[in-house]
Amino acid sequence: MNSSKHKAKIWLFLCWVLLITGCSTGGSDGSTKKSKKQLTMMYHLSVNTLDPHNSWAPLRAGAVETLVKLDSEMKPSPWLAQEWKSKDPHTWIFVLRDKVTFHDGLKMDAAAVKASLERSLKSNPSLSRALKIASMEAEGQKLTIVTSEPNPALPSELINPYTSIISTAAEAKVGTMSFNDMPIGTGPFQIASFAPNREVKLVRYEGYWDTPALLDEVSFQSNEDANVRMMALQSKEADIAYQLPAESVAVLAHDDNLSVMSVTGLRVHYLIYNARRPHMQDVRVRKALDMLVDRETVVEGIMFSHAQPANGPFPKTLPFGNDGKVTAFNSAKALELLQEAGYQPNVDGKLEKNGIPLSIQLITYKTRPELTLIAQLFQSEAAKIGVQVEIKIVENIDAHLRENDQWDMVTYSNLSAPRGDGGYFLNAAYQQGGALNPGNIEVNKLAPFLKQLNATEDSNTRIKLSKEAVTTIQNEVPHSYVIYPNILVGVNKRIHNWAPGAEEYYIITNKMDVK
Repeated sequence: MNSSKHKAKIWLFLCWVLLITGCSTGGSDGSTKKSKKQLTMMYHLSVNTLDPHNSWAPLRAGAVETLVKLDSEMKPSPWLAQEWKSKDPHTWIFVLRDKVTFHDGLKMDAAAVKASLERSLKSNPSLSRALKIASMEAEGQKLTIVTSEPNPALPSELINPYTSIISTAAEAKVGTMSFNDMPIGTGPFQIASFAPNREVKLVRYEGYWDTPALLDEVSFQSNEDANVRMMALQSKEADIAYQLPAESVAVLAHDDNLSVMSVTGLRVHYLIYNARRPHMQDVRVRKALDMLVDRETVVEGIMFSHAQPANGPFPKTLPFGNDGKVTAFNSAKALELLQEAGYQPNVDGKLEKNGIPLSIQLITYKTRPELTLIAQLFQSEAAKIGVQVEIKIVENIDAHLRENDQWDMVTYSNLSAPRGDGGYFLNAAYQQGGALNPGNIEVNKLAPFLKQLNATEDSNTRIKLSKEAVTTIQNEVPHSYVIYPNILVGVNKRIHNWAPGAEEYYIITNKMDVK
């Protein structure tokens, strides 16, 4: 065999060996390199800012943390603060964890926390009303908070995502605009990039104070179209898809790689009445409209039993939930109440008063698709007794309600007990200027209960006062509570050690893993 042929055979043999062993130039390193653990989650709410003091997204994405956390039993528990105590009715002392650093490596001490809370109070007026902070003093890892009035609910109010702790020193370096896209927090993941209303890319923070995250990277995506979220899950483009339409559960059951988690949450879907509108100021009108809400049909026909009919702001699973009955659908009684209020049918069968038809503008939005269906069901039942309902679908419900006051009703959804206590919702929804009071509702009989509740620390007394407040609310019908919806989340079975929480706060965690 001549030398050239022999060399060619050797070359072919070596190439064959390299191919079957998976080796190539530099291939030895590639074969032992650990593949990255990645996860894609698709959320149902748009995210146009990552400023933690005006958005819950950074907390949900695992980038920031608060001093106090809501545990699995819906009770305040230590997080960045390892303990706290009240020195007197106005003074609280929080002891912070000692070995926590921000994503830029700076230590989290009381001075940094004080600066962060001052920023949050300045950024969010509703937070100032809830926390009632008059002054703060920082000393090492000890933060002393003095309130302007007794605030026994302060620890639970510090669960609020808007109190997330961030590095204001980092903000001073890069400027607020840049910082709002990439805030520096203390969570298990740090933000790598942000495309507003589309995606937050996160990477593991190696210096995390607790057990480092098991995942290397996370794509936290947003899409308000339920069908898009559904298709992304089915195509395996998304590992987790939040707030799926209830009718999709049966479809996903046919895919062995997917599962649907239906979790009892802390959320309520309800109708808000605009107290500025003259016809909505008559309690007989509100009670009549409340009777036109067919809760059983909503539960069975719209939510496919992934919900419970509501009889107040708080689910019965909570100790301060309403023990009373759910308002039954009764169109005949509703018509009777409206006639008592002076409305009579005209020649076309439409109800009117002093020649003016009872016409209602009902605002709804698509982020939660069942809300539009609830609006349509209500419109249908109202039409049967001569009440005209015009449905208006808007993109940004909160902005619309802030900028307009000519609406009559709105379908809304909110966490009613996100701090494990009734005080948050009762104050936010029923006090003038409250964060959840776009209808300018004021229930005078409620004021004594709220005053006592806001000054009471004993949990049993707070439960009792909350229940009494709910009874008062039900008599006045400033809202119509429709259902307590389950949290419906589609999950690829490659996800391990994770489940959606009832509080809807802590979604991306250091414990979650993938196959």
